[in-house]
Amino acid sequence: MKWSLKNWSELKVDELHLAYKLRTDVFVVEQGCAYPEVDDYDPLSQHLFVWKGDELCAYARVCPPETVYRQPSLGRIVVASNYRGSGIGKQLVQKGLELLRENYPKQQIKIQAQEYLEGFYGSFGFKTISPSYPDAMVMHVDMVLD
Repeated sequence: MKWSLKNWSELKVDELHLAYKLRTDVFVVEQGCAYPEVDDYDPLSQHLFVWKGDELCAYARVCPPETVYRQPSLGRIVVASNYRGSGIGKQLVQKGLELLRENYPKQQIKIQAQEYLEGFYGSFGFKTISPSYPDAMVMHVDMVLD
């Protein structure tokens, strides 16, 4: 597996296409949620990719403070279906957290998690700070990591 982290201006068209395709395949098609998957936070964020050759295995968006939230955050965390259960999702979150801690030391990190993944994110130390609520027809919770 090869890891890469890129700012918006460094992304190649094919990398952006594959990231948007994976995100849309999972969050819009697979989960049956019609919502604006591509938003205005992408140009403000870094993009963490996991590759096997030319195949995109997993992706996460690494957001600085004052973009999605007041705190730095991870978002659009997604693993291609044929790589689920391989541990790549856990590695992806761990790497994303390491990047946020390097760049924003001692700052709280905030995420919006799909409710069924609350335990997964809890395993990294995230604490739930909101009741469950629907977002794009999927139940979510807000979580923070101190």
